[in-house]
Amino acid sequence: MNPSPAQPFAAIQGVQTVPLQPFGDERGRFMETFRKEWFPGVNWERLQSNRSDSSAGVLRGLHYHFKQIDYWLALRGRIRVGLVDLRRSSPTYLNAASLNMGEDNPFGLFIPEGVAHGFAALTDCTLMYIVNNYYDGGADEFGIAWNDPAANIDWGIATPALSQRDQANPLIADIPPAHQPS
Repeated sequence: MNPSPAQPFAAIQGVQTVPLQPFGDERGRFMETFRKEWFPGVNWERLQSNRSDSSAGVLRGLHYHFKQIDYWLALRGRIRVGLVDLRRSSPTYLNAASLNMGEDNPFGLFIPEGVAHGFAALTDCTLMYIVNNYYDGGADEFGIAWNDPAANIDWGIATPALSQRDQANPLIADIPPAHQPS
């Protein structure tokens, strides 16, 4: 097993990818997906794991948090992840990027606080994500418009299915000052 596989993602400071190594035989396959020591300095004491199932064509996001780190694993299907650095103190402030992940491209994705994140389901998919803080009833959930021209993310879907909440997310330029990561 890899003792420390996390690798920086150049486009946005603090985002890391973790190449995962599946081991298989005639019975199936095994893959180690998470170790807290892959991310030194992160408090994983309040660990929560979540699962999201989406139909092809669904887009979830873009969301960001002040008190929560996400670690994503695409367990089934294929997704396109969109990321935007909203941290004004970051050297990659306002950088946006996208990457594809899925069962045929296994890696974990570490997303720090203040980085907006979302995904488009390119196929029916299951995303598992581990967070370092418990769900707090929405007090630490913020969003930006999935189609903000300042981010210019190519989601790979022309007309995505969105939640009402995500349809109402503001443009980056319209984020209220209290909701802007430092």
